[in-house]
Amino acid sequence: MPLKLDNPATIAPPLGLYSHTVEVPAGARLVFVSGQVGVRPDGTTPATLEEQADQVYANIVAALAAKNAPPSCIIKLTTFMVDDDPTGLIRNARRKHLGDHRPASTAVYVTRLVDPAWKVEIEAVAMIPEDR
Repeated sequence: MPLKLDNPATIAPPLGLYSHTVEVPAGARLVFVSGQVGVRPDGTTPATLEEQADQVYANIVAALAAKNAPPSCIIKLTTFMVDDDPTGLIRNARRKHLGDHRPASTAVYVTRLVDPAWKVEIEAVAMIPEDR
């Protein structure tokens, strides 16, 4: 059974690419993906927010693939960013890697991340259906 995404009519519509509630089917296992940053597999960090956001989502998708879970199994995302993103670069990377999937989501501005070169960090919670 897939995730049940919902936006109750009693709450203002989502302001971004998320759903207000996500219901996980009985029997599903949860997977918690630690905060991913824009570090490539070779250990280098791209300079731009656009490249880092793309790498962050690529890392999340790769972590889930190792558990046989597609991006559509993501329940919740928490995004930590150090700067405003007025042109939607993080949102564009999210669309590229998640398509139309709209998990629950929280975005938080922070003073800095562990490495000053990092511009965005995203953690994910996903579910693996009972039949996988």
